[in-house]
Amino acid sequence: MSALNQLLGASKPILLDGAMGTMLMDAGLESGDPPEEWNLIHPERILEVHRQYIQAGSQVILTNSFGGTSYRLAMHNLQDQVGELNRAAAQLARTEADQAPHLVLVAGSMGPTGQLLEPVGELVFEDAVEAFAEQASGLAAGGVDLFWIETMSDLGEVRAAVEGIRRVSDLPISATLSFDTHKHTMMGVDPLQAVESLEALDLALLGANCGTGSDELIEIIQLMATADPDLPLVAKANAGVPQVEAGEVVYNGTPEVMADYAVRVYQQGARLIGGCCGSTPDHIRAMAEAFNQTD
Repeated sequence: MSALNQLLGASKPILLDGAMGTMLMDAGLESGDPPEEWNLIHPERILEVHRQYIQAGSQVILTNSFGGTSYRLAMHNLQDQVGELNRAAAQLARTEADQAPHLVLVAGSMGPTGQLLEPVGELVFEDAVEAFAEQASGLAAGGVDLFWIETMSDLGEVRAAVEGIRRVSDLPISATLSFDTHKHTMMGVDPLQAVESLEALDLALLGANCGTGSDELIEIIQLMATADPDLPLVAKANAGVPQVEAGEVVYNGTPEVMADYAVRVYQQGARLIGGCCGSTPDHIRAMAEAFNQTD
């Protein structure tokens, strides 16, 4: 039995981690700098983030590799270090997961390329596939348990990521989209379309992350669960709604608010639940306590 199936077989909510970027900004990452570079220059800070989430109760932690394709790294002239940066991201998460007092899976985070596929944009599908394959190869070499495609808006880019992964690995794949435009993604995909289109890819997990707040994400999960009640669904909501205060983006979702969201989204069909932008170990700890109280 795979580690993922072991968690899914427990018939309990599976607790994910929270934001990586939020934590790194608090640790000194400057806005606009590539978080992935810290896997090499500040590995101890990445380890500390993973450690805090595990201590809070996370059973799945995401690698610090969201922008790890050559397209995103090229913005910082790091496109020649795709393999090294992604391998390091996975190794750091693996180190903390292997030392955890409970079973912790390492999920290789893979975000959008930042480019638009043809015919809307100029990115050729095959080039996207190759970019995702390169990233996935580094993550696999570092020891991930599964791949975590996240914050997607284009079904075509999800397909490119899945195809790229499967060229280099047969590990399970999760995919989540961001429904941030009136319950649609930026590219106009609704939750039912997402389930219907992506089920054919034989994904292990499907769901939603980021978006415009926990309440709308709960509705998204409810729609996905209606489309396929047997599909293991992922919910990773932002810690409330972002607001600008004194020139900085802050989130208004307290740990108590996120704990309430976690219970409600579980009741609507999500199996794997965590936080996205603005969430911290305190939010994850509150979710863990809420789940313990509902057992």
